Amino acid sequence: MIINHRKLVLATTALCAASFAAHAWAQTTPPAGAEPTEIEAVVVVGSQIKGAKVNAALPVTVVGEDQIGASGAVSGDELFRSIPQMGDVNFNAQYLPGTSNSARGDVGSVNLRNLGIGNTLVLLNGRRVVTHPTSQANDNLVPVLTYNTSAIPVSGLKRLEVLRDGAAAIYGADAVAGVVNTVLRDDVEGLTTSAQYGFAEGTNLKEYNFNAFGGKNFADGRGNVSVFVSYDQRTSMRSTDQDYTASLDRRPLFAGTRFDSAASLDGRSTTTPWAYVQTPQSFGTVRQGTTALTSSAGYFHIQPSTFAGCQLNISGGMCIDDGALATSAADRDLRFNSAALGTTVIPELKRTNVFLTGHYDISDDLTVFGELGLYHAKTSALQAPIATLSSGVISIPASNYWNPFGPVTFANGATNPNRLPNLNVPASGLSLTLRGYTFADLGLTHVDVTNDQYRVLGGVRGRKFGFDWESALVYSEATADDISDNISNTKLYAQLALSTPDAYNVFNGSDINNPSGADTTRNSEAAIDAIRVKIKRRTKSSLASWDFKVSKPDLFSLPGGDVGVASGVEVRRETQLDDRDKRIDGTITFTDPISGAVLSDLINSSMNPDTKGHRSVASTYIEFAVPLVSPEMSIPLVHRLDLQLAGRYEHYSDFGNTAKPKVAGAWDLVDGFRIRGSWAKGFRAPNLEQINATVVSRSNTRTDYAFCEADLRAKRITAFSGCSRSLLTTARRAGNPDLNPEESETISYGVVLEPKFIPSEYGRLTFTVDYWKVKQKGLIGVFGEGNALILDYLLRQSGSSNPNVIRAAPTADDQAAFAGTGLAAAGQVLYVNDKYTNLQPQDVEGLDLGLMYRLSTDKLGDFDLNVNAAHLIKYYQSPSPGISELLAARNAGKINAGTTITGGGNLLQQNGKTDWKVSAALTWRYKQLTVGGFTQYIGEYNDTALIDSAGAPWVVDSQITANLYGEYDFASANTKLRLGVRNITDKDPPLSSAGYDGTVYLPYARYWYVSVKKTF
Repeated sequence: MIINHRKLVLATTALCAASFAAHAWAQTTPPAGAEPTEIEAVVVVGSQIKGAKVNAALPVTVVGEDQIGASGAVSGDELFRSIPQMGDVNFNAQYLPGTSNSARGDVGSVNLRNLGIGNTLVLLNGRRVVTHPTSQANDNLVPVLTYNTSAIPVSGLKRLEVLRDGAAAIYGADAVAGVVNTVLRDDVEGLTTSAQYGFAEGTNLKEYNFNAFGGKNFADGRGNVSVFVSYDQRTSMRSTDQDYTASLDRRPLFAGTRFDSAASLDGRSTTTPWAYVQTPQSFGTVRQGTTALTSSAGYFHIQPSTFAGCQLNISGGMCIDDGALATSAADRDLRFNSAALGTTVIPELKRTNVFLTGHYDISDDLTVFGELGLYHAKTSALQAPIATLSSGVISIPASNYWNPFGPVTFANGATNPNRLPNLNVPASGLSLTLRGYTFADLGLTHVDVTNDQYRVLGGVRGRKFGFDWESALVYSEATADDISDNISNTKLYAQLALSTPDAYNVFNGSDINNPSGADTTRNSEAAIDAIRVKIKRRTKSSLASWDFKVSKPDLFSLPGGDVGVASGVEVRRETQLDDRDKRIDGTITFTDPISGAVLSDLINSSMNPDTKGHRSVASTYIEFAVPLVSPEMSIPLVHRLDLQLAGRYEHYSDFGNTAKPKVAGAWDLVDGFRIRGSWAKGFRAPNLEQINATVVSRSNTRTDYAFCEADLRAKRITAFSGCSRSLLTTARRAGNPDLNPEESETISYGVVLEPKFIPSEYGRLTFTVDYWKVKQKGLIGVFGEGNALILDYLLRQSGSSNPNVIRAAPTADDQAAFAGTGLAAAGQVLYVNDKYTNLQPQDVEGLDLGLMYRLSTDKLGDFDLNVNAAHLIKYYQSPSPGISELLAARNAGKINAGTTITGGGNLLQQNGKTDWKVSAALTWRYKQLTVGGFTQYIGEYNDTALIDSAGAPWVVDSQITANLYGEYDFASANTKLRLGVRNITDKDPPLSSAGYDGTVYLPYARYWYVSVKKTF
């Protein structure tokens, strides 16, 4: 295979994992046919002491190739979703926002313990990896960075080593929830190839995978070079493939429930191809004779003539209606349903991974080693058509050929054929403001994202004076190029100003027979091509590090055994660059010639400056493994007692110093019964974007509750669940160089039980249970534009308002909406100001349970059973003072119970934070036949985006799914053939307000695959 890439990238620089099959299996039960010492030799995560057994004190899990294969996962994202300890996946290929403001493409996030993205440290072969360069807002609405699980070549994994415990004292920042070490295949002799084909039933999704790994020893076995190559190709999945993604109007999905016909379930866009326009407010009402064509504020819109309210019929079965575009009640079908056009749910993908390792023993005590890797992925997707922003409206000149209120005669002397007769409008015509419009005739928006990563490592290790030592230099870099269609404001205005039929026409409506569907009244191709542009967002992150570390398992002896020690220094430099397109970063702006407003040059985006930053970190650590009691001491009820003591000091160039300790212990009362526990402090440094961003503009759909209250008082609605005042709200968030690190304290303790009284012929049984608790303080977040609108709603009831909510002056239509309600009229929201800050504490606690049973027989074959459960007991975030004020007001009845307040309180069983996740795997091997089964349970949780009038949310149901595969080994041909099925009972994901929850579930049911593996 020829790899033609400009850059090299490591296939797995984004990997993190959690225990898939067994808790602490590696410390207790070796695979069938293997000696226990072989397992101990490979465990490195959790301790820097080479060869130490201190991991017995820690909840460390080694997940091998067999367990990975049992999941049936094709991608790293699918593998991580099968792990109970993993939380919701906010970065995912299914998340396709309307702009490049979030991570798109081949990306998946890491969220161990559901503590949030950025709280799990990821290592590759024991060293840090670079993060994915594109940020995305987390639950606290601040930009976070993740390690990209989609970059994992699942078939290239040798094992995952997972520490489910805080480890900042050993590994440094980000190890709040735990640490994952990814180990790839190395020291290979020979060649193995494999190919797999899979498809999701009832959809267009198909996947093709090809993998090869091989290697060669040289110099009489003193050296080895090994290489792994994988290629993945996937077709796209479209919204029309599934009922629950086929429409943004999800009311039919909830028929027969307490949310039957709830207006909030209609997610069709209120910005539509039916133009919503305004004449200069100072002019007053436009009339044709005595018929008012606009409101007193100058608002009017286009709609089918079959809809009520038409003031004047125009051509093509359409009419002009005065006032703002109505998208509720009888006019609800004027909303735009982009999902019905076949938008992308999972993008088309081509992905390549290459990883090369090598080592050479110069002498028995000196070895040089190196790594070289690349990851390259390109996705293609179709998203909703481009639409205007409420904060970035554009003017339509009077000269526009299609302007119904245009001049009598154009500047070239031609008579205007489209000016309506008998108007009270000057002969020179009126310029207009385009308040809301979807450019549906441009078609779906094409989005192409290319991700690249590379990693180069060179190092040397050896042994001197009884110490093992190692030093390495690593450089890794990740880039993402997001290229998509858009519309230039400059080009659009020029096209709107034309007095010829090539002028862009926003007054031509859409399909009168299907008003929510595709636009069948398209502009000319010349007009469309004239306004369309391609925009590019390029992000880049890099990590350069050097380390030197030493370890010795027998520094000196105590009665309980040898004391081990490890120490080292590390220097690293991290950079991040967010290079926005020139049309959005302020390089190219648009000044509206009529209004004078200075905007970005993109019709759907606010100005967003480039962001860049860098930091240097120097650290040192020391760790001791202290055996206090050994079995040879024959102390009653203290078969063995071991301690781990560790501390780490780090200096950050951008916010100062930090030092964190850790203590862990393991107490074997008797052989086979262990009590273990740990206490540690940790921290997570603010990422470079949180510190260095000047202004970050983000647009999200939010509800303007001030208008909802007016509608309720005017009896236009009966409950807030029927409010249709949602709008695309722009939040202007600012970085904060004074941010402090997020501090944490972790406590865990548990029991490992291995009954020694069970005869070996009846198999080996291991049971583990571990309780854990994490206290975090100073979480970085913002108040949130949704909460800001609720505060504005609260304050307006007492005659004031929220100064961070920037509104336009109330128009006559706005005043009419508030008339008789006892509330002062509010204008339309332009944007909301916010700032990143350290928020209140968060407490999370839970329980991990594992059951492992292994039985080997001569007649029936070998059996492996692994059960893994994660129980979330508590998830409470102390509300900030502002959030507390809102919660208190809602409890006191000052604001409606139907409001959605985010950012504090009890978050357990809310929005993906289910209290139970369980997986179980059973594998049977008999001669050349292997059969494997896997089942997964995900508990129910509340969907707070859908709340009834009593404040009770929709409950996303729990679900159990099962996988099954069979494999036959044609030993004489060195070939294995596997046939498998995931979700064998063909269960769709549970229903949520979004149709399905892509952070927890995949958008398809039964999936079949077949693979073949050949060894040469």
